[in-house]
Amino acid sequence: MTSVILLCPACGAVNRVPKERLGENPKCGKCHAQIFPDHPVNLSSSSFSEYIQKNELPVLVDFWAPWCGPCRTMAPQFEQAGRAMRGRVLFAKVNTEDEQQIGSRFQIRSIPTMVLFKAGKELARMSGAVGAAELQRWLAGQGV
Repeated sequence: MTSVILLCPACGAVNRVPKERLGENPKCGKCHAQIFPDHPVNLSSSSFSEYIQKNELPVLVDFWAPWCGPCRTMAPQFEQAGRAMRGRVLFAKVNTEDEQQIGSRFQIRSIPTMVLFKAGKELARMSGAVGAAELQRWLAGQGV
């Protein structure tokens, strides 16, 4: 039985989840929170690196800001795509207004920008507001 290492978005605990159980809404062994919450995980400078490096599933990060109209318009679409792809991709958000160092580190020049990470490495990025279906097609094109 093959398993996947996933970090709990609530407490940061490392969880080993059998691949065949990824679709069963797994819960953290420590705090019992959902490993795949119904909404994207908000990352900060204290959680970002560990979350994108230690999760064995790809992590799609939406770099956004509260003042950005297209970011606010796209937020429900990003959340919808996250629910549709639960168990295959982890969805997270970084508020570039609050976390300017992370945005600078990844040279985020326009928002919204989505960056796909695997084992801490950037695989692909896309800028601009898109719908849930288009985002899912883009991820499928990245092999996710």
